[in-house]
Amino acid sequence: MNKKISQKENVENTPAKNEMNRRKFVGLAATAAAAFTIVPRHVLGKGYVSPSDKITLAYIGVGTQGIRELLPLLAVPQIQVVAVCDPNKEARGYRDWGKDYLRSEIRKTIQKPDWDCGGDGLIPGGRDNGKSIVDTYYSNVHPEIKYKGCTAYEDVRELFDKEKDVDAVKIMTPDHLHGILSMAAIKRGKHLLVHKPISNRLTEGKKVIEMARNNPKVITHLIPWDSNGSMETVMSWINAGAIGTLQEVHNWTNRPVWPQYPQLPKNAEDIPAGFNWDLWLGPEAERPYSSDYTNMVFRGWYDFGGGSMADMGHYSLWTVFNALKLTSPTVVIPNRSHVCDFNGPLPFRIKNDFSFPMASMVRFKYPANGNRPPVDLCWYDGGMLPPIPEELFNASKELPEEGMMFVGDKGKILAGFNVQNPEIISGTKMDTPKTSADKRDQVAQTSAALPLFVEACKTGKQYPGNFSEAEYITEAVNLYAVALRANKLLKYDATNLKITNVQDANKYLSREYRSGWHPDSI
Repeated sequence: MNKKISQKENVENTPAKNEMNRRKFVGLAATAAAAFTIVPRHVLGKGYVSPSDKITLAYIGVGTQGIRELLPLLAVPQIQVVAVCDPNKEARGYRDWGKDYLRSEIRKTIQKPDWDCGGDGLIPGGRDNGKSIVDTYYSNVHPEIKYKGCTAYEDVRELFDKEKDVDAVKIMTPDHLHGILSMAAIKRGKHLLVHKPISNRLTEGKKVIEMARNNPKVITHLIPWDSNGSMETVMSWINAGAIGTLQEVHNWTNRPVWPQYPQLPKNAEDIPAGFNWDLWLGPEAERPYSSDYTNMVFRGWYDFGGGSMADMGHYSLWTVFNALKLTSPTVVIPNRSHVCDFNGPLPFRIKNDFSFPMASMVRFKYPANGNRPPVDLCWYDGGMLPPIPEELFNASKELPEEGMMFVGDKGKILAGFNVQNPEIISGTKMDTPKTSADKRDQVAQTSAALPLFVEACKTGKQYPGNFSEAEYITEAVNLYAVALRANKLLKYDATNLKITNVQDANKYLSREYRSGWHPDSI
């Protein structure tokens, strides 16, 4: 990409333009995926792509989700994984949604039915497993490429130092490492695939996005874009006046589906063999090891995660931000659960600024933008839902467990969590546009979308879902965390990146970096 993406260009996307980009993205993904099934002229044998045509990739973070997304990535012939990195050496202490699910998927993918994770023998994970999966896949599935072997690293800084020729990295670490590792990769000119969020600190996320804008030939892609739904039908109805003037957007999730602890860990634990706890902490302050910080539960801690909105809001709301031209909120209002305990015979409320609440609702107030009037965005998690609208109550219906609702002064639109299957439940009934793309764009998160990443890396042209497009969803998910942590209404000055009415809340916008982990030094 020869031209720097300006903030103005990023803001002034019209709903029509965004839907055109989404249809183009889906079409390109389908075309790119199909192209990968055709043997090109440079193929030297079936399934063999010349090394000069491959994108070499280092895979950072090989826990359970990291492995789950590594498996289909290996099947993309124009990507070759050459290194993996994780501070955990062996498969010890991992948790997953099923006992044998991941192991079975690994065995099937690498065509080795007796493959075992070792370690504690329970759930796969760790850099030894990552290396084993990569090496075995290339050996068993594509022996013709004469793969020289995957290098496993404990320290990501060593990986960056030694793998100077690698083209790209994929970051699948806990949230607190996303921002600093993204900056390290961009500084070195490495293309980037990153899972949500870009960062779990607002100022750090802004720095990452600005660095990406200043290095436009480094391809960046935030993975949840691939699963965003379409706002085409909803916007056509809103623009046609079906529900009058839009006033509120409500989005609710069934997350968290992991424990969110109301107190800091009390019992000392031994660090598992082969696990470098210091490296796992990275930029965050030292503290005693606890298994309640790591693996599946990191997202519930402010220091290490981004909470339920960072986990799921990127999938549901990014397309809403684009369509409604939402930029920065002026006010953020938290409503959150609390937990009580006893101090001897006396009950007390636990003062908690270390972990996300069990349940919350956060209201963002967005100012008018162009011909779009002010609108409130309301996020719900932990089982909290909007009040059942009168239209459903009168029909003896309830809200689904997850969903989205658009409220105007003359009606309402109810949809699925990712804006799928929208329905006008009150207001002016209208037909669904014939060009609708409302079914969730299941651009297979790897098999169809990854070829677009490869093509972008080769051409130097950004494609939908790059970091620059994620600025305002990144701002929202981080302000969500700040508001919950402060537990106060916040007034936000976006120009100066500052909370103006609760000075103490500003400390939550950034982090203090441990020695050796500052963005300038890594």
